[in-house]
Amino acid sequence: MNAELLLGLARNQIACSRRDWLRRTGCGLLAGSQSGWLSALANQVAAGEATGQKRQPKACILLWMSGGPSQLDTFDPKPGHAHGGPFQAIETSRPGIRIAEHLPGVARQLDHCAVIRSMSTKEGDHSRATYHLRTGYLPSGPVQFPTLGSFLGKELATGDSDLPPFVSIAPVRALSPAAFGPGFLGPRYAPLVVADGLADASPEFAERLQVRNLTRPAKVGAPQALAREQLLTDLEEEFLKTTPGTTGVSHRAAYLAALRMMQSPAVKAFDLDEERDTLRDRYGRNAFGQGVLLARRLVERGVSFVEVTLGSAGAGNLGWDSHADNFTTVQGLCEVLDPAFSTLLDDLQQRGMLDSTLVVWMGEFGRTPLINPQTGRDHFPNAWSTVLGGGGIRGGQVVGQTAADGMTVTDRPVAVPDLLATICKAVAIDHEKQNMSNVGRPVRLADPSANVLHEVLG
Repeated sequence: MNAELLLGLARNQIACSRRDWLRRTGCGLLAGSQSGWLSALANQVAAGEATGQKRQPKACILLWMSGGPSQLDTFDPKPGHAHGGPFQAIETSRPGIRIAEHLPGVARQLDHCAVIRSMSTKEGDHSRATYHLRTGYLPSGPVQFPTLGSFLGKELATGDSDLPPFVSIAPVRALSPAAFGPGFLGPRYAPLVVADGLADASPEFAERLQVRNLTRPAKVGAPQALAREQLLTDLEEEFLKTTPGTTGVSHRAAYLAALRMMQSPAVKAFDLDEERDTLRDRYGRNAFGQGVLLARRLVERGVSFVEVTLGSAGAGNLGWDSHADNFTTVQGLCEVLDPAFSTLLDDLQQRGMLDSTLVVWMGEFGRTPLINPQTGRDHFPNAWSTVLGGGGIRGGQVVGQTAADGMTVTDRPVAVPDLLATICKAVAIDHEKQNMSNVGRPVRLADPSANVLHEVLG
C-alpha cells in the first residue's frame, strides 16, 4: 500500500479537522506505552477492507500452555499402565470419554469440546516447536511467519471495535520470541501485550492485567495536553509535506488510533471490578483465571483473537516443562486451569457467545509416557493432545487414538498444519488464503499439506 493511500486513510479516520477533533475529545498525548503495541498501532486505521457484506462476528480464545503439557495427566490418561502415573481417570459429560481427575470442571463441559489425542510432530525443541504450533510453519530462513493471533486477527477483524484485533495476556516469549510476533504481516497486526511474562502466583496480577498509560499524567492539564498535541500535529503535517512515506504516516496514525482507544468505552473491558465477585471466584483469583475472564470481556467488546498463557502455578515461568516432579507440577497447574477453562465455556454459553467463539487449548508438544528417575516427563512430540471447543466445533468426541502405553499414535495422526487449517475452518476462514511474505512470495494461512479435520466441525 503506497504512502498516499495510507495518508488518505489516516486522514479519513476523523471527519473533522484535527484541531476541531482535538478540542472536542479533550485528550492529550499518550505518554508512551510499555505494552509494545502503541508503536504497532501505526496503520490500524487502514487494517479493515470494506467487503460490503455483513457476517456474524467470529472470535478465538487460545489457552496457551507454555512448556508442553503432559497428555497422560490431562486429556489422554492411561490408568493402570506403568506409564500412567498416580492420577485416576474420571468420567465426563459424554459417556465413554474419560480425562484425568484434576480436570473435573472441564469433564462436565466436554459436550462442547473435541479432544484430539493423535497430534504427531517431529519438533522436540521448545523454540522450534513453539514456533511450529503458533505459526503453522517451521523456521525457514528469511521468511518471518506470523503468529496465529496475527493472521487470524487480520482475517476476523470487522473494524467495528476501538480495541486492537489481537490481545496477548501474560505471554512467555523467552523460549521463542519470533513465535509471538506478526512476522511479515507487519506491526499493524502485532498484539497488544498485557502483563508480559506474568507468573501466575504473582501478587500483582490484578494491576498487571491493566493497560498502562491510558490516561494523561495527573500534572498535565487538558489545555496543556491539547497544546502539545496540536504542536505535534503541526510538525508532523509539515514533515509529511516535505518527506512523504509510510513511516511518518504510521507514526501519526498510531497516535490517532491510541487516542481513539483512550476515549472509547471499550477500554472498560480491562476493569475486572465490573464483574460479580462470585464469577471472578469461579474463574480463579490468580493471573490465569482473571486473564481468561479478561479474554471473555475483550471478545465481548469486539476483539477477534485473545490468547492467555498459563506459564506457571508457582515461581518462575517454566510452566508445563515438568522434567522433574511432574505430578505435583501438573496437579498444581490443573487446579489453576480447570476452573478457568470450564467457567469460560459455561460463561460464553450463558451469554450466547459460545457458538461464535472458538476456544483452543494447546502447548508446543506433549510429555514422555515413560517416567524418568526424577519423577518427571521429558519432551515428547510423537503422540500428544490438543483440545478445540465452542464455536464451529462438534463437541463430545475424541479424535485419534494412542497406544495403550502412550508411545505411538495408532489412529488418525494429526499434523500441525491439519490443526491450524481446522481452526481456520471453525471460524469460517479459508485456510488456503494467501498473504504476501517479506521475501515476495505468497504464503498460505496453513501449509498446503494441511487436511481439515472435518469430523470435529459443527
